Amino acid sequence: MRRIPLSNIVIKCVPVSQGISRGEALVTRQPICLYDSLDPKSGRIVNRRHDLYGKNVSGKILFFPRGIGSSTSAATILEAARCNKAPNAIVNLETEPIIAVGAILAEKLYRRNIPIVHRPETNPADLIKTHDLTEVNADLGLIELLKRSKARASHGMR
Repeated sequence: MRRIPLSNIVIKCVPVSQGISRGEALVTRQPICLYDSLDPKSGRIVNRRHDLYGKNVSGKILFFPRGIGSSTSAATILEAARCNKAPNAIVNLETEPIIAVGAILAEKLYRRNIPIVHRPETNPADLIKTHDLTEVNADLGLIELLKRSKARASHGMR
């Protein structure tokens, strides 16, 4: 039985790793170098030059356009998963293979599923904002906006 979407916003994309996850969106238009930007023990973005500085990715649906290369990004995701501080899912415009490796290893070593999707039909940052409740279904290749945040609605934000 097919589930009826709760909103009109469903974005088709390409699965990178499998799984379904729901959570609060954390959205940036800036690429992220996970190695020097994410503290895996706290889940916080620690790069002062990044617009997500001070925000916590733990349990969030993390939207960012792409990673900025570092082979240690996989280790950073893996350590965040070990510490239970990883994002619930990752959405990219284009996913670097090394980020996918981190999520795959997190599943294999710690049984921590981090669904990843990329190549969305439209840029999710144009439609989904930080604090919106979203679901990533990497099994079907879908991103769905489930509920706009109250802060967004009260400020008349789109």
